[in-house]
Parts: sequence; structure tokens; C-alpha cells
Amino acid sequence: MARKNKKSDERYREIRNSKAYRDFFVDETLEAGLVLTGTEVKSIRAGGAQISESFVRIDKGAPVLYHANIPEYSFANFQNHNPYRPRKLLLNRREILKWEQEMKSGNRAIIPIKMYFKKGMVKVQLGLCRGKKEYDKREDLKEAVDRREMDRAMKAALR
Repeated sequence: MARKNKKSDERYREIRNSKAYRDFFVDETLEAGLVLTGTEVKSIRAGGAQISESFVRIDKGAPVLYHANIPEYSFANFQNHNPYRPRKLLLNRREILKWEQEMKSGNRAIIPIKMYFKKGMVKVQLGLCRGKKEYDKREDLKEAVDRREMDRAMKAALR
């Protein structure tokens, strides 16, 4: 019997924040663990989580993920979880202090970029971000159009 490819299994369980790179400049990234209940993990495995509106705030020295939507697990009983509850993140103390100083020093925010499984544990990739202005977004769109046109021209030249 052929072995399963673990990379392909994990890829479909990855939840991405589509707004992260569109609305923010991501300066640094960091991987954090997430404190979850059993029904939340099962719901994420089923592919039912959304982090596009979520953000991280540091409360009393501990980072907390807010507005992450992990829907209730359909096969659970009456002890199901609240879909929008704040969830504690697991980071080293040094990392927490460093990012807290960065947030206080300027217009920065901690935004989750993607949520995925790593060795059976749910991890969140966080980004230390600066917000984009409208003209930055327009410039990015122009660059994308230019890149697309260059690729088309290269394909046409190779034929």
C-alpha cells in the first residue's frame, strides 16, 4: 500500500487570511501555538475556520486572538464552544515583550496570516504589520497588472 503524502494532507487544512497582504505591509512573521478545546480542533480539521477579520492584542502580558471564527462542531453535544471567543496564543516571553514594544512605538498591529496544523498541533503564523494607504494599494494593483502583461508577452515571444 502506498504511503500518504503528508504535505498534501496538511495543505488543504491551511486557513489563510486573504486580507493580510492586501491591507498591510508585513514586516516580521512569527509562529505561535493556540489554546483550543477539542471541538475547536475538530472544526478546524473539517476546514471551517476564518481569520480574515481577526487580530491579536496583548492583554496582561499574554497575546490573545480576537474575532477568529471557528464554527461549532456539527457532531458535538451540548458542550460545544463559542465560535467567536478570544483564544490565548502561546509565545515565548522574549517574543511577547519585543512585539509589545514594537506595537507601542508606532502604528503597528499583529495580524494572523495563516492557521495550519504542524505535527498535529494548530499553529498560527502572526505578522507584525503596518497599514497600507489607498495609494499603496493602487500601486500594488498597477504592479500586478504590469507583471501579468510581461508574463503574457514572454509567453507570446516563446511561441
